[in-house]
Amino acid sequence: MMNQILFAGVIGLFLTLIGTPLLIKLLARKGYGQYIRDDGPREHHAKRGTPTMGGIAFIMATIAAYFLSKVITGKPPTFSGLLVLGLMGGMGLVGFLDDYIKIVKRRSLGLRAKAKMAGQLTVGIAFAVLSLQFADNRGNTPASTKLSFVQDFGWTIGPVLFVVWALFMILAMSNGVNLTDGLDGLATGASVLVFGAYTFIGVWQFQESCANAQSLTNPSACYEVRDPLDLAVVSSALMGACLGFLWWNTSPAKIFMGDTGSLALGGALAGLAICSRTELLLALLGGLFVLITMSVVIQVGSFRMTGKRVFRMAPLQHHFELKGWSEVLVVVRFWIIQGICVIVGLGIFYAGWAADK
Repeated sequence: MMNQILFAGVIGLFLTLIGTPLLIKLLARKGYGQYIRDDGPREHHAKRGTPTMGGIAFIMATIAAYFLSKVITGKPPTFSGLLVLGLMGGMGLVGFLDDYIKIVKRRSLGLRAKAKMAGQLTVGIAFAVLSLQFADNRGNTPASTKLSFVQDFGWTIGPVLFVVWALFMILAMSNGVNLTDGLDGLATGASVLVFGAYTFIGVWQFQESCANAQSLTNPSACYEVRDPLDLAVVSSALMGACLGFLWWNTSPAKIFMGDTGSLALGGALAGLAICSRTELLLALLGGLFVLITMSVVIQVGSFRMTGKRVFRMAPLQHHFELKGWSEVLVVVRFWIIQGICVIVGLGIFYAGWAADK
């Protein structure tokens, strides 16, 4: 059964390695180039016109890798896997419309704020509502109405509050990845690390699933997750697809993921956290995205209240660029920060299991 994970990752990697340059040529021929802010670091002006909407490559590769792994192994898709893929694709579609309007319609702000929010809310609500359906023979639905850290804890918040909570997570992570996508390869590389973590989490939850309680040495430490192995397959497909895309997205980038990619990746991360019952743990596993988002919140809040800026420029990566760090230096050091977040997050995840054991 573990072959699905290997096949999904390898296929995702292969498809983006060979598919991304084809997309680059297509986008370049149509003139779909990146818009660069005039008030950003001067070094970024050279990037104007670089093909964008590259998220199309890894979205399609991830979906193809998932289903091909099912065909090869003869295993059926699960509702949890399909819901996460649907959330990724839906958020990617909203991002694509935003990118398309920016580039083709020559409107720098893309979709109107209300239209963009409406699209994100529609996709998010659909995911949240559907994730509380499709119970298995143990009564587990893809998502739970309980809050979770390394697994469910506390009281049930009810379906209405769950939808609100799921929307918050989806919007927060989508915009977090979007804000991080400001330097070549930064968001892509950071995402690879988090998807790798969720591949491990899915495998571990499958091995320690309550569905196999009779064969476990300590059934009290088991996980009530509907489809943990399939979540690992989705995570592996995403990790492989993003890794292949990073080959072309790393400095100097031949293509940018655009809002198409960043919104899709954020949606996928939130979906994996919700369906694996590790919602609050995502704040640590995706620590870099949280840190960069908070830098924007602090900058805007400080300027509105005091008229002064805390950072030279927000998001945080541009602050260090303006301090004289090279783009590659910022990216590598931020990847290290993300790697530390993933290691600590996985350590806490394992410690939670060991403590129950």
